[in-house]
Amino acid sequence: MLLIQVTYTMRPGRREEFLKRVRTSGILDTIRGEEGCLGYSYYLPEEEDGTLLLVEKWASAQAQKAHMATSHMAQMAQFKPEYVADTTLISCTVEE
Repeated sequence: MLLIQVTYTMRPGRREEFLKRVRTSGILDTIRGEEGCLGYSYYLPEEEDGTLLLVEKWASAQAQKAHMATSHMAQMAQFKPEYVADTTLISCTVEE
């Protein structure tokens, strides 16, 4: 299993708008339905309005790589800069 933690530094006041856009566009449900997606969840650090945490769980690195090549991820890449100022990614492979 591939586990990825993505920390977004949001543009001021844009976190809720970003989450709403990802949900209402259908992108979030589409990602969660992708083959190999074991989990894709956003978390809101209570004391940090400018931070958004995403935890992704994939069956394999290949599944995550295929996810990144989808049209809905290209769509998100187009609007994400309006909301996200910086991205930090940590990934690890978990053997079961």
